Amino acid sequence: MKKERKLVIAGVGLIGGSFALALRKQNAFERIVGIGRSTATLVRARELGIIDEAAASVAEALEGADLVLIAAPVAQTEAILALIRPHLRPGTIVTDAGSTKTDVVAAARRALGEKIGQFVPGHPIAGREMNGPEAAMPDLYRGKKVILTPLTENAVKDVEYVGATWEACGAKIHRLTPEEHDRVFAAVSHLPHLLAYALVDDIAGKPHAELLFQYAASGFRDFTRIAASSPEMWRDITLANSAALLQELDAYLARLQSLRGHLVSGNGAAIEAVYANAQRARLNWSVSIESAEKQVRQGGES
Repeated sequence: MKKERKLVIAGVGLIGGSFALALRKQNAFERIVGIGRSTATLVRARELGIIDEAAASVAEALEGADLVLIAAPVAQTEAILALIRPHLRPGTIVTDAGSTKTDVVAAARRALGEKIGQFVPGHPIAGREMNGPEAAMPDLYRGKKVILTPLTENAVKDVEYVGATWEACGAKIHRLTPEEHDRVFAAVSHLPHLLAYALVDDIAGKPHAELLFQYAASGFRDFTRIAASSPEMWRDITLANSAALLQELDAYLARLQSLRGHLVSGNGAAIEAVYANAQRARLNWSVSIESAEKQVRQGGES
């Protein structure tokens, strides 16, 4: 992509910081400016070379901006967009990195009004359990998927511009509708996080929790890894996608009840059938993931 003048990052932690570092590595923008709630975080982001400067105001940040990325918890999206709107000039594109999309789109319509066409919703499928500017890394998005959920009001060139910017970070672009996005990620991301948090919370609340954690090994570690993620961020995601998440949770509870019935009756064949089906699906998924990662590695070596 051609070199642009100015990138604005609202939220300079893991997601926003990694976006900035990747684009800095590609020399894609002349200046990268940060805005956010915490002055200390912005100062740290500048010390780490994530941003060139922390803007004194939203008006200052938006002056001459080509692209704005909102990389904050989804519950903050509407308030940030409302602050941006008075200073959003024609030609400036706004996108986001939120893990839910129907609520973000609704918030954007309320906040931006007639300027909604300048907002291109997005979601990078990448992350770590660490948070803050220190967690940012320039290769976080290399080989990862970024989902764009364009609006009917978006100009084709603006959607392509946002996609090209993510591609400059090494990402692969996919497109879904906001509704499709939220149904998919309720099943494969939001429910697993809810389950991991619930399991760790349950064990932590037991009288002999210290003993249990003492003997928890790699299986527990792998299953509960995502429970180390930001509680604030995942609270917002859980509430924002509650309708789709409740459907997935109800289906999962029904499956657990079925397994419980097999356990009570001692039906080993039925339990093994569930386990075998899950094993096949998991192995097939692993093969596809490993193949995709191999392609990425080979691409980086060429």
